[in-house]
Amino acid sequence: MSRERAVVFDLGGVLFRWQPKELLSRVLPHRVADAAGAQALVEAFFQSYQGDWGDFDRGTIEVEVLVSRIAARTGLAEADVQAVVDAVPAALEPMPETVALLERLHRDGRTLFYLSNMPAPMAQHLEDSHAFLRLFRRGVFSARVRMIKPERAIFDHAAGHFGHAPQQLVFIDDHPPNVAAARAAGWDAVQFVDAGTLEADLARRDLLA
Repeated sequence: MSRERAVVFDLGGVLFRWQPKELLSRVLPHRVADAAGAQALVEAFFQSYQGDWGDFDRGTIEVEVLVSRIAARTGLAEADVQAVVDAVPAALEPMPETVALLERLHRDGRTLFYLSNMPAPMAQHLEDSHAFLRLFRRGVFSARVRMIKPERAIFDHAAGHFGHAPQQLVFIDDHPPNVAAARAAGWDAVQFVDAGTLEADLARRDLLA
């Protein structure tokens, strides 16, 4: 078990943009009349990533089942649901400022891991499309281990997979329940707001040269 501190990144919302309101407004303009309508559709479609999409993140359902379930629940046409699912990979665009901070940590010799709730097709797309993910020593995608944040089990699994004691892991996530869950599992954790704030948070922990 390593005694060296390591930095663990969430991916969506930290290293990759995730803007579901913009996504649904762009893909389903005929179903989105205004900002309030876009927010309501986000809530119905994704269910705070705990319902159908949560099962997709967990890797327990395939795309076809996901599409059928969301369509039946929301009244959307299956073609519309499929169009949204198909558009997700391209919508996960790198966030340059955070990627630059990741590269800086790598140059400084920091050990880097990732822990991300991510359905299998999107995980594969990110690995195939973005070379900077090779800066990570290891990573955990939820769909591949059949566990999701903020459940305690995935944090315990990740710590073991990374070969680090929980207290040696500094976790960065944009979703407050995940930050709270990491802390409950014994990790240090930082809520991501933007790259500048994250830089300051890491500097206070003496993780930036």
